[in-house]
Amino acid sequence: MRIIVGLGNPGKKYEDTRHNAGFLALDFIAKKHAFDPWEEKKKLLATIAEGHIKGEKILLVKPSVFMNDSGQTVNKVLSFYKLTPADLVVIHDDIDILSGTLRNTSSSRAAGHNGVANIIEHLGTQDFRRSRIGVGRPTEVLGVCQPSHDYVLGKFTPEERTALDTLFKESFKDYSFLLGS
Repeated sequence: MRIIVGLGNPGKKYEDTRHNAGFLALDFIAKKHAFDPWEEKKKLLATIAEGHIKGEKILLVKPSVFMNDSGQTVNKVLSFYKLTPADLVVIHDDIDILSGTLRNTSSSRAAGHNGVANIIEHLGTQDFRRSRIGVGRPTEVLGVCQPSHDYVLGKFTPEERTALDTLFKESFKDYSFLLGS
């Protein structure tokens, strides 16, 4: 079994924001592979959808806590299912990557991403797979640049959303990285 955690913030206020790119990726995967409906698991601090990809059982996990507390959920889910960080993939936004691109890493520091830092803190390791979805950085307008925090909590523009949908279609054709094969 594999656990794929998408990072984001719960609630309508944060839907379709750059910081919720991980949630959006999970929604794409769940729909594409006809996963079971999302089910709230209060004990695990998560909403979970179960399904299969290439014959392997997959749990898609959306933490129901805010981004910066994601490690609580990840730790509870791995512990409950008796899995290790080797069975985990975390999908999240990354402002240091060009919008509309995706990078996979097997072990890396949080690089300023508080949700990832919290996961590393709770697991005691950075050795887990990550799919980092590029959302780009805020652009400067008249010499003023929007703070990164406000930028990632901002909604995708229609152009960014179209690029994101294309990225998902292209990136999630082959699941070898997500499945650890």
